Amino acid sequence: MVARSRVMSFGRAFCVVVAANVVAVQAQAETLADALVGAYKHSGLIEQNRALLRAADEDVAAAVSTLKPVLRWSAEATQDFGSSRFSTSGGVRQANEDLTLAANLTAELLLYDSGASKLRVAATKETVLATREVLRNIEQQVLLSAVAAYFGVLEASEFVALRKNNQRLLTQELRAAKDRFEVGEVTRTDVALAEAQLAQARSGLAGAEGDLLQAIEAYRNAVGRTPGNLAQPPALPNVGNDVRAAKALAVRQHPRMLTAQFQAKAADLLTSASTADLNPRVTLQGNARISRDMNSSARSNIASIGVQANQTIYQGGRLSSAIRRNMAQRDAQRAELHIVKHDLEQLVGNAYADLLAARAQLEATDRQIRAARIAFQGVREEATLGARTTLDVLDAEQSLLDAETSRVTARANLYVAAYSVLSATGRLTAKDLRLPVQLYDPEGYYNLVKDAPAKKSEQGRKLDRVLRALQKD
Repeated sequence: MVARSRVMSFGRAFCVVVAANVVAVQAQAETLADALVGAYKHSGLIEQNRALLRAADEDVAAAVSTLKPVLRWSAEATQDFGSSRFSTSGGVRQANEDLTLAANLTAELLLYDSGASKLRVAATKETVLATREVLRNIEQQVLLSAVAAYFGVLEASEFVALRKNNQRLLTQELRAAKDRFEVGEVTRTDVALAEAQLAQARSGLAGAEGDLLQAIEAYRNAVGRTPGNLAQPPALPNVGNDVRAAKALAVRQHPRMLTAQFQAKAADLLTSASTADLNPRVTLQGNARISRDMNSSARSNIASIGVQANQTIYQGGRLSSAIRRNMAQRDAQRAELHIVKHDLEQLVGNAYADLLAARAQLEATDRQIRAARIAFQGVREEATLGARTTLDVLDAEQSLLDAETSRVTARANLYVAAYSVLSATGRLTAKDLRLPVQLYDPEGYYNLVKDAPAKKSEQGRKLDRVLRALQKD
């Protein structure tokens, strides 16, 4: 009884250890969310477009600066050389070697330009909004690539497992065929068929392992690290079944559509700005000058202030050409709205078509696997009784393998199609997926530069600190 108690205690302890190991493996398994987080943090494409967005923010600062005063200073030193002759009886000659120092301070402020500068500021702000949407669309592409890479590795791994299992079964079939050949139940042809099928299985396994290596490389490129033990996929995202509503949603909120809308508005504002350039321009100008003659006590201090108005009458048709060019770009952007709208509707329709096809394929392969497994087991039993040939068994095994392979592909296609629907409707972002990452604030840098702060101002120093932090990252 004591020995039995020890055995039972050991058995319980062993089960606890095994269960703990299983839990640990599951805890360490890399989930789809982990892959998406890795892609979001790793992507150089996202970083590149964040930098491009900051460049667009600076365009706003440059446009705003045209409405602010302009201060310039200049300094000059002039040395005169030569001599002067006076017409007197003595013919007096006088040397001219004067040294003059001067400093100038000039100020200029735009008072009126028919709103051209303000229109350009508004246009650059619309361009910033468009660039933000470009960044959001890039984020969607990166995350969708991570989804495809994740399921690519899962699919390739399961293919390898199926091929290994197929090779194991065919090895058993070859052994059984040889045993039956020894007792005269089958011919040498049956053994050769089994050997050929096993060789094909080994070739298929080598190809599947090569595909897995390529899938791992794609994952490393998308996520930034080699995949570990990938967890089974989570539940499918809820994308609904109303294709018409999804198309309307895409037209309202997809980044590509919003980008086209902002770009069209910017082009319209630039057209108005170029038209305003034909009108007069009024500026306030001030100037202060101090000069000293170093060879004498002569000095001068001069200050002036005035209002200047000017207008370009003729410049070879340049201004009119600029108006026509901006009008053409405005018309092109309006046409882009039409193109993007239909492209998005088609994209949503295609994504739902892929989703429905993958669902139907998955259901069909489930039924196919059940039937193929029953057929394989039946043919195998019948072959032991001599009612079936080795070729029948091998064909049944191949049919089962094909069905299981089709199911793996169908499941991967189903998930990729579901996330493609999210992408097509503009909902595949880190914010929408609630990924545990520090979300990028597209307004953070813009708020620092939108008023065009001077370098020595408090805002300018804060901006320098932000730039240094970005360079360290």
